[in-house]
Amino acid sequence: MSTTAEPVTGRIHSWDLSTGVDGPGTRFVLFLSGCPLRCLYCANPDTWHMRDGKPATVDEVMAEIEKYRAFITTAGGGVTLTGGEALLQPAFTAAVLRRCKELGLHTALDTSGFLGARASDALLADTDLVLLDIKSFDARTYRRLTGAALAPTTAFAARLDRLGVPVWIRYVLVPGWTDDPAAIDGLGGFLAGLGNVDRVDVLPFHKLGAHKYDALGIPFPLRDTPVPDPDLTERVRRQFREHGLRAQ
Repeated sequence: MSTTAEPVTGRIHSWDLSTGVDGPGTRFVLFLSGCPLRCLYCANPDTWHMRDGKPATVDEVMAEIEKYRAFITTAGGGVTLTGGEALLQPAFTAAVLRRCKELGLHTALDTSGFLGARASDALLADTDLVLLDIKSFDARTYRRLTGAALAPTTAFAARLDRLGVPVWIRYVLVPGWTDDPAAIDGLGGFLAGLGNVDRVDVLPFHKLGAHKYDALGIPFPLRDTPVPDPDLTERVRRQFREHGLRAQ
């Protein structure tokens, strides 16, 4: 008696096309639903709960990607899986990455690394680039900022280095939270000790997602926090450069 495997299904929030910020070239960016962190500056609180996402099979996602395959390939891009947190749905994420690689598409995974242990070596072998969000290098600040521990993320960073997976670090600069010079130097030293960090993106904190909190009826914790000025942003980038890292 023959059997047919059940299609791999995930829960997704949305998808979009972007250029420059989600990996090289023009990207098809798939936003998955669900995240274990509650970052105080999160711009997408509407992706926190997996139950709020819409179910989709891998075939359905790939059919959507196929519509744009020629365009994103010509534009030197590929596919980026983000969230929420893509590793909250590791089987679905792995299946989409595998299918993208079969099509010859460049793949990127945007993750906090907190659930890095859920990423199998096979999943990472199908990942051309990891966009690793390191929220802070001070463990206490990280806990206050995200509600979770820093250690799983640093362990995942070290594992990516061992596997030789290229990494872009994403560091959100929040005045009064992630601008401490000592913590930034600590992170710079840690990253400089890895051999797979291609660049560090210092991303100034913004409040563009504040309206989403209003729509959901929940408070935006950093509503009164100022955005960083250009001098502070450049100082932080310079600190990373002093460790031999390419920061922008």
